[in-house]
Amino acid sequence: MAAATGSISLSSCASSSSLSSSKSRRNLPTAQCCTFRGWNNSTVRKSVRGGDIGFRISAISMAPEKVSPSSFLDRKESGFLHFVKYHGLGNDFILVDNRDSTEPKITPEQAVKLCDRNFGVGADGVIFAMPGTNGTDYTMRIFNSDGSEPEMCGNGVRCFARYIAELENIHGKHSFTVHTGAGLIVPEIQDDGKVKVDMGEPILKAIDVPTKLPANKESAVVKSDLEVEEITWNVTCVSMGNPHCVTFCRKGEQNLEVDQLNLAEIGPKFEHHQMFPARTNTEFVQVFSRSHLKMRVWERGAGATLACGTGACAVVVAAVLEGRAERSCTVDLPGGPLEIEWREEDNHVYMTGPAEVVFYGSVPL
Repeated sequence: MAAATGSISLSSCASSSSLSSSKSRRNLPTAQCCTFRGWNNSTVRKSVRGGDIGFRISAISMAPEKVSPSSFLDRKESGFLHFVKYHGLGNDFILVDNRDSTEPKITPEQAVKLCDRNFGVGADGVIFAMPGTNGTDYTMRIFNSDGSEPEMCGNGVRCFARYIAELENIHGKHSFTVHTGAGLIVPEIQDDGKVKVDMGEPILKAIDVPTKLPANKESAVVKSDLEVEEITWNVTCVSMGNPHCVTFCRKGEQNLEVDQLNLAEIGPKFEHHQMFPARTNTEFVQVFSRSHLKMRVWERGAGATLACGTGACAVVVAAVLEGRAERSCTVDLPGGPLEIEWREEDNHVYMTGPAEVVFYGSVPL
């Protein structure tokens, strides 16, 4: 997909249409119109309201020939947050060049406003590319759309890798080391543009996931009973540096029809269940074959998303532990497929998938 580039311009317009957010209702001033011009010279206008959100999206609209991705990335004006929006299978992120500081350029509260899909840029999270730690090339930090900070994000790290390659003008196959809250992660950009990530070893010890569910297979929780509002689910708990609760069925059943689930209703009940002291990501999985799985995810701090890389990794680990799948699987997510392999020889999980640029933007702070 060709990425749009340029800047976003806000100018007053005589619009009195009412905008509302599913998350909240706000008393807002008169709407403004956002005009964006992309590479194909098409113009998109979008109503945006400002005032109490603490920032407004604003810059100068430019013709395609007057701005390029490289020149945009070089911008350093103070008072502006320049960003690039990426997505990995629809799991979308605002990427920020933070290599000059070990502190994020914006607060969690500002991240929440940026991620708002009605009143902000719209994203599942904000990712900061920061200086390396403990000998790594870079550090990656994330603020979720609710302002919380997860340890890691699989789709996010693929977007991070592509963003670093763009910032550093790296071409072709290339790998580097990234420090995250989940430890060392090693993404490798492939010749076809996809990113293969060594996600490290899965953590299975119950206390380290963490979960309060009692271990029932050595120190792990595998196909254990979890009661959620009078319904018992069979769950396996895995950490990929962040906690995951994976379920393939309700107790007494054989397989889920994941498209039939009301994720918005059931997801929060898993996320905030008392058995998960750090909350949890939850994956609901349908098995098509021993090498083909389908999942829907409720992400801790982000809700229902189109993809979750660490979740897809946790799903394959859980499927192997429950005897449902082989170690190499295609995992279908709402946003598209990921290739996941849990290698027996080194116990590491490898994830391969795409990361795409959506657009470039600027926000006055």
